[in-house]
Amino acid sequence: LAIAVGRVRESHDPRAGRPDWFGFVTFSLALGSLVYGLIRAGQTSWDDSRVVFCLVAAAVLLVAFVIIQLRGTHPMFDLTLLRKPTFTGGLVAAFGVSASVFSLLTYLVIYVQNVLGYSAVEAGVRFLFLSAAAFVSAAVAGRLTVVVPAKWLIAPGFAVLGVGLLLIHGIDVDSTWTHLIPGLIVSGLGIGLINTPLASTAVGVVSVERSGMASGINSTFRQVGVATGIAVLGTIFSHQIADGIRSGLADTPAAGQSDQVATAVTGGQVGAVIQASPPGVRDQIAAVATSSFVDALNHITLIATVLAFVCAVVCFVTIRQQDFVQGGPGAPGGH
Repeated sequence: LAIAVGRVRESHDPRAGRPDWFGFVTFSLALGSLVYGLIRAGQTSWDDSRVVFCLVAAAVLLVAFVIIQLRGTHPMFDLTLLRKPTFTGGLVAAFGVSASVFSLLTYLVIYVQNVLGYSAVEAGVRFLFLSAAAFVSAAVAGRLTVVVPAKWLIAPGFAVLGVGLLLIHGIDVDSTWTHLIPGLIVSGLGIGLINTPLASTAVGVVSVERSGMASGINSTFRQVGVATGIAVLGTIFSHQIADGIRSGLADTPAAGQSDQVATAVTGGQVGAVIQASPPGVRDQIAAVATSSFVDALNHITLIATVLAFVCAVVCFVTIRQQDFVQGGPGAPGGH
């Protein structure tokens, strides 16, 4: 805080007005309704009345938010910024990196702790491969931003991230935590290449006076990516596990427990549900629960991989050097 006060130059928009409370409320309610609907769909089904209501409400509220932003004199999200492809590409990147790898990490942690049996600290140590790789590549990317255009860091970063997630894919019931090491390292390298230039992309296409709003919008898309990514992947994950367990336990003495087992496994309680099973069917439930969890994890890992590669293409096409404001707060170097 002391360094920021002493070193960071203050800036503000001289045209700024009152806070956009209507925009804030409609966007917050829309996002909350969307995330709750997605989570609820994972617990029940897509045709559940509460799920349908939440998703419809989210759509209506988002439309209302857009109308408010277009008609307001001081909107919280100036939609005219979307006319700049680079700004849009930055939002895609912010959303994509959060919705892919950071959302997937939630389920990888559950796998390491509840399937492989490591404690929270032990699991955290194993994920240091990702953090260390991201730290190193971010430092390199920081030096490259002064000479390399942002698109040549962000787009390849997503490609590297996609390769890393593809390396994580392919877990089987006999895999150990070491299977994750190559994928975590490569994914971390991709994250570092993306995050460093992404910060400048968010504010580099606007004037200094509007950099706060631009940065805030970009940060919001990061959080939206995490929230919706976890919810969407979680919904798919839950349904995959439930289908796998029902199929695996069909025509067995444990068939009547399939829903109970699926609920417990989805919640990450693989070990607990195995221990609570009757001795006569414990081995069978253990095999089905573990294989269903692993299959579902591979499925959502593949989805995250595809999302990363799609973001690589979108960012390469949309992020353009000519959109950056010369001398702006985040204008990178390169030609």
